Amino acid sequence: MIFEPFAIGGVTFKNRVIRSSIGGRTAYYDGTVSNAWKNFELRFARNGVAAIVSATLNVNPVRWSPLEYPQISHDKFIAHLREAIHAIHAEGCKYVIQIGDGGSHVQTSLFSQPQDGYGPSSGFDLLFGYRTRRTEMTLADIEQTVYEFGQAARRVREAGADGVEITASKGYLIHQFLNPAINRRQDRYGGSVERRFQLLREVIGAVRRQVGDDFLVGVRISAWDRNYLPVDIRWPVTRPLRAFFRGNDIATYLRYGRWLRDLGVGYLHVSNGYGFINPGETPGRFPVDEIRQFANSTRHLSAKAAVRATILNVVPKMVLDRILSIGWTTGEAANLHDARRFRQEVGLPVIANGGFQRRSLVQEALDSGACDLISMARPLLANPDLIELFRQGGEAPARPCTFCNRCAIRTTLFPLGCYEPLRFDSDAEMEAQILDWSARPDITEPLPWDPSGPAIPSPAGPFSHHLG
Repeated sequence: MIFEPFAIGGVTFKNRVIRSSIGGRTAYYDGTVSNAWKNFELRFARNGVAAIVSATLNVNPVRWSPLEYPQISHDKFIAHLREAIHAIHAEGCKYVIQIGDGGSHVQTSLFSQPQDGYGPSSGFDLLFGYRTRRTEMTLADIEQTVYEFGQAARRVREAGADGVEITASKGYLIHQFLNPAINRRQDRYGGSVERRFQLLREVIGAVRRQVGDDFLVGVRISAWDRNYLPVDIRWPVTRPLRAFFRGNDIATYLRYGRWLRDLGVGYLHVSNGYGFINPGETPGRFPVDEIRQFANSTRHLSAKAAVRATILNVVPKMVLDRILSIGWTTGEAANLHDARRFRQEVGLPVIANGGFQRRSLVQEALDSGACDLISMARPLLANPDLIELFRQGGEAPARPCTFCNRCAIRTTLFPLGCYEPLRFDSDAEMEAQILDWSARPDITEPLPWDPSGPAIPSPAGPFSHHLG
């Protein structure tokens, strides 16, 4: 079934594997995509995936992060996106643009700015966001956000993409409004399950008004919040405590899924957890060293960021690893059981995400009816030819992704690529692979390294001092 076509609305996918959202520093400082972004996406298209879901393109012109990540908050971005999407289509690959707003989880900025702390309610969160406190959005702020999502969706269609995916997970703004521990409003946007859904309802309406009823619209949604993972400090403590520590459960999200179906959403992309990085969103190991690096790069932005970086540097790594790794698992297909429930109880096509890279596991997930499509990002970053391996009957790559999650953090600071030392024979080989993903001006140039072959003979590079 892996290589059987599948259609959602008017979009036909040539097989059942898509590359899910993965971001990196592939844009200019104003958010305009560069040739590095085009070449990055083209490599997946040329290696057989049925579709690509973009990194989350920001809809707000101020509240976006990290720097050098793509934007879609202005019409000036359309032409550059269109050029690359045209090249991707030439490879027989569909392209879906994911749009979102980080809200108070915006982690970086050139300078500290109040808009980066906007959320449904005021409060404090040690782990996510750099502003010391969240700022409650006014009704005018919310109205502006809905408008921005609608305009972003219009640009997605004008850029020639095959669909738009709305981010209602990862702890982004819409997810913050859905989460009862974060959203403590008592107006029409909070106070009950129905009212917390209101922002997403209005966003879907604004998107549909801009793209029409014949354009594919999907939603990336969590199956559970599990606010207690990863370990965090939040204030105020809301009641009931069960909702504070757990957030929404799957019953609530299944209810949201049925409402999204009734609003005309075409599919659900199911993940897990609240916030990024999160054990449910990115199963694997918690990258303590990388979290330290990122915290140090943002410590100048606020008092909270400075305190957070100090704690992460002073507390011994062994202690941090034990605390921050609570609840993390390296298990495969981490969200498949939840995806199955969405497919059975909501009735929409479902994309399952989280820990797939073995052919038999992908085949079983599809054959059992647990989902309609499988999405993966890190395994394809590690082995871009994985789909061709499956096509030839191979079970798994010789150097599989270890789900170390290093790339999830390092690519906010450094070039895109796999940063797992265990997958390479030398730092020089790893460095060549990383630079190759983004540095070549022309994707048709030959690869300077062979991921399945011996280490390339080159001197140790700048990563050798900390990745030995």
